[in-house]
Amino acid sequence: MALEGRFFLAAGLAVAATCLCLTAVASAFAVPSVAFDEGYSPLFGDENLVRSSDDKSVRLLLDRRSGSGFISSDYYLHGFFSASIKLPKAYTAGVVVAFYLSNGDVYEKTHDELDFEFLGSRWGGQWRVQTNVYGNGSTARGREERYLLPFDPTLEAHRYSVLWAPTHIIFYIDDTPIREVIRHPGMGGDFPAKPMAVYATIWDGSAWATDGGKYKVNYKYAPFASEFSDLALLGCRADPVLRAPRDGGGAGCAEPDLLGLLTADYAVMTPQKRAAMRAFRARHMTYTVCYDAVRYAAGPFPECDVSDVEKESFSAWGESKNVVMKARGRGRRRGRKAGAGASAGAMSRLDVSSS
Repeated sequence: MALEGRFFLAAGLAVAATCLCLTAVASAFAVPSVAFDEGYSPLFGDENLVRSSDDKSVRLLLDRRSGSGFISSDYYLHGFFSASIKLPKAYTAGVVVAFYLSNGDVYEKTHDELDFEFLGSRWGGQWRVQTNVYGNGSTARGREERYLLPFDPTLEAHRYSVLWAPTHIIFYIDDTPIREVIRHPGMGGDFPAKPMAVYATIWDGSAWATDGGKYKVNYKYAPFASEFSDLALLGCRADPVLRAPRDGGGAGCAEPDLLGLLTADYAVMTPQKRAAMRAFRARHMTYTVCYDAVRYAAGPFPECDVSDVEKESFSAWGESKNVVMKARGRGRRRGRKAGAGASAGAMSRLDVSSS
């Protein structure tokens, strides 16, 4: 590890060890969940937020009257946060479902944020997912990446998770890491470092979400329903202003244990995980800010792991030349077998037009 890398790790351990306490989890994907009332509170939407009878899942609805959302009852400084999410079916252009961490309600101009944003489409099942990282109000330097999903997210729930440590961030879909952001000294305050709450929302993003706002939400298909379950909050509660742990710590927090977070399965990128992440990105990533030479003519962000070979697969705008969303043809017959001449490569590529 480079000297500066050791410095940041040591600094992170020294500073954050006093405000983070986690219970070691045997498996990255067998994390304990909480009932809604134990960890969350309604945010907006009134009757458009529907809790299950056992309080373990929530339906968020969007209709002409309102979207809906909920927020964690506490703020957290670092940790592992996840939810299983099932997205709305049918025509969903303009619809945005989000699962994210933020402190925008406390730090209006210098907020931090970590996003999963799900962007609807004109064809059922063809949702895109976008991740983003903001630190200290760096919204003018958004670090977006967008991906197609290798499954239909409207048929069943899939787990989406964020690992946030003082040294790195990992976004997961189910058990596959799809993005890693390693803290680099050149990021400065762009790396999220203040306590954040966890949010889940559904709302009308007609202005931008589908083809830059070309296709709007069509409320004849409403209500649009997104289901959240398996809610996990693994971190220590912290005061967002004082940036110190709240009295009593939190569920599963017996003592400061930053080392426990950094060594948990979900925080360690093994060679196998990194290979799976690279494979996912090669097959499903449609845009990355790291290759957007138009928006950022001065060069990529310091944390970008730029490859000259990989760069050839992206346009100057950071859009993939190989991974593109395909419009589903009208009148296409379902259930047809692939022709005998179809190549193995064509069969293995994600074809979102079949969803």
